[in-house]
Amino acid sequence: MRVGIGYDIHRTRSGGPLFLGGIEIGSEFGLVGHSDGDCLIHAIIDALLGAAAEGDIGQHFPPSDKSLKGVRSTVLLKKVMEIIKQKGLKIIYVDSVIVAEKPKMAPHILKMKKALAPLLEIPEDKIGIKAKTNERLGEIGRLKAIACWAVCLLEER
Repeated sequence: MRVGIGYDIHRTRSGGPLFLGGIEIGSEFGLVGHSDGDCLIHAIIDALLGAAAEGDIGQHFPPSDKSLKGVRSTVLLKKVMEIIKQKGLKIIYVDSVIVAEKPKMAPHILKMKKALAPLLEIPEDKIGIKAKTNERLGEIGRLKAIACWAVCLLEER
């Protein structure tokens, strides 16, 4: 068994789109990023790479790679899944937390699970997604950023 932890944070910007958990969420702001800024998928990617002892998202998908500009994070997750499979590993469970003041995440969590399950090759009931606010504290509390944490459990095939 292997455990990995991941974290990501992205600044917000006026206008959309806002991508989180592989879906687009209606919002008055989006996330700044080299890719689509989906910090939930980025945190999951880092958790998976960590559990596989394969470094981090920046090593595999550096911001200096112009071919990745604006790419959907689901594409990056598919590439990471290939690494996981090549190492003879499979995902048992993924748990995560989205920390954001706005928009409310609860109405979108089931859609996120539906989008992530086929990418992670696990059933929806093996994906935990929770949403928290930052109680109006710090950059997240002032709507300047959204952060995500993720942990994963992998086992050898």
